[in-house]
Amino acid sequence: MSAIIYGIIAFISLICTGIYFYIWVKHFDVNFTVIFILVPIAAIGYYLQETSTTQDGIIKGIQVCYIGGSYLELFIVLCIFNLCGIEIKRWLRTALFCVCTMVFVSTLTIGYTDIFYKSMQFKMVGNYGVLTREYGFMHTVFYVVVAVLFLSGIIAILYSYLKKKQVPRIVLLLLLIPDVICMLGYFVGRRLLGGIDPVPLGYVIAQIMFLLLAYRMSLYNVSDTVIESMIHETQLGYISFDFNYRYLGSDEIGKRIVPEIADLAVDEVFGYKPSERRIRHFLDDFKNDPTKNLFTYIVADPDGDHDKNRIFNATVNYLHDGRKRRGYIVTFMDDTANRKYIQLLDTYNENLQQEVEQKTQSILEMHDNLIMSLAIMVESRDNSTGGHIKRTSEGVRILIDEIKKEGKLSLSQEFCKDVIKAAPMHDLGKIAVDDAVLRKPGKFTDAEYEEMKKHAAEGGRIISEILKQTEDESFKEVARNVAHYHHERWDGSGYPQGLAGEQIPIEARIMAIADVYDALVSKRVYKDAFSFEKANAIIMEGMGTQFDPSLKQVYEAARPRLEEYYQNQ
Repeated sequence: MSAIIYGIIAFISLICTGIYFYIWVKHFDVNFTVIFILVPIAAIGYYLQETSTTQDGIIKGIQVCYIGGSYLELFIVLCIFNLCGIEIKRWLRTALFCVCTMVFVSTLTIGYTDIFYKSMQFKMVGNYGVLTREYGFMHTVFYVVVAVLFLSGIIAILYSYLKKKQVPRIVLLLLLIPDVICMLGYFVGRRLLGGIDPVPLGYVIAQIMFLLLAYRMSLYNVSDTVIESMIHETQLGYISFDFNYRYLGSDEIGKRIVPEIADLAVDEVFGYKPSERRIRHFLDDFKNDPTKNLFTYIVADPDGDHDKNRIFNATVNYLHDGRKRRGYIVTFMDDTANRKYIQLLDTYNENLQQEVEQKTQSILEMHDNLIMSLAIMVESRDNSTGGHIKRTSEGVRILIDEIKKEGKLSLSQEFCKDVIKAAPMHDLGKIAVDDAVLRKPGKFTDAEYEEMKKHAAEGGRIISEILKQTEDESFKEVARNVAHYHHERWDGSGYPQGLAGEQIPIEARIMAIADVYDALVSKRVYKDAFSFEKANAIIMEGMGTQFDPSLKQVYEAARPRLEEYYQNQ
């Protein structure tokens, strides 16, 4: 009869464990999981020991029982302390685990030493074997450990009931019941249940309580449930990085917003592809000033319909692991509907809207004129590059026209306009170069050249500051890239970052050809103007080393117009 009862208990225990793993979510306390693994093991041990017909079989069953018996109360107590918000020092947790392990290891010596059982006597009763035993020293240690852990759990529950108002009372009750039931099972023994050991039954009742507790606790875990609700209801996307800009992961929404993420390997450095660079700039700005963490991220419609663009609020924050900062996390929240609603409200006063647009256009023109004036002012400081801004801008325009005719690069109209508009700004960084270097009537020394090279990175920074408040994010990105990267070389030997190949933004690769061509065919204080043939030979020789080889045909097609333009200067 007892074997059947133990078998039923083991079966119910397995069902409870199955239910637990069915409802399991990542918020569950890891101690729950350990408890639900140990209880069926212990219950099966009781069944094996009851149905064994040999002394060795009973001993093996006892040892299986003590896999659960040695550790269960420890993990119940750890669960209690964790749910009550009481911290246990790491060294103490480790010490308790070692003590419990020592108790379990002592059970493995049964039949070989007398430290757990001093003596044993086996006999058959009916169809089953019975093992009469006299307890040894380590069995007493086992009871002491269980009693200490039990009292610790009870004290933690009582303390939380009296002092911790944020711990739900139903949780304290659900913690108290399994702890008390297990203790009654350990210390009441078989006498009150007609020879049936109540411990496995107590384990199963404890499992049921912990199932209720696990279900209930998932509601109290506010931080996790709120985050999941927000992600589900608001379609929140995120992408995370470490402090070295290595990609760590993202959700599916983040991958849809930034499609390049889907092809990015975990731990790969992030920030070279076009849409990646925009986010890289967000991270750079946040790194420089953590108070500036809100940005606008626009996902353009594939057909170029601006009304179908999706607008996201991108927020950058630190990625935390406990109390430690481990990197950055960028969250995206779709703000398209809100912004379109605002636009809809604006249409109710068309005259006012037209006036606003006129004012805005006027401000933009004024803004552009100020930028152009600033570029001309910077150029006026340089003895050797008079008219360089005007000529390189026209050179970029001619190259862009040929790119659009060729059609291989599939650049949007907006992007082409932005590149032409940004071309005059490419040398703005020279404002930060010392006059003694900038106005030197001759070749630079190595030190002076290093000073001059700073203008590229400075140009990117200055443009970021000038265009900080602009809503035209695409133009700001193009202008910044043109200034920052127009001295990078295809083979990676350029400056300021030594980018290579397609890591260099396409707008900077176009600017580089126009910039170098003007330098070759124009007179400078340190050289005469080269002939068109010599300049062409230098440009062609640089295709694949200094310049993007895919622009070779574009340059060759643009060459007649470039030469005609420079002949008329």
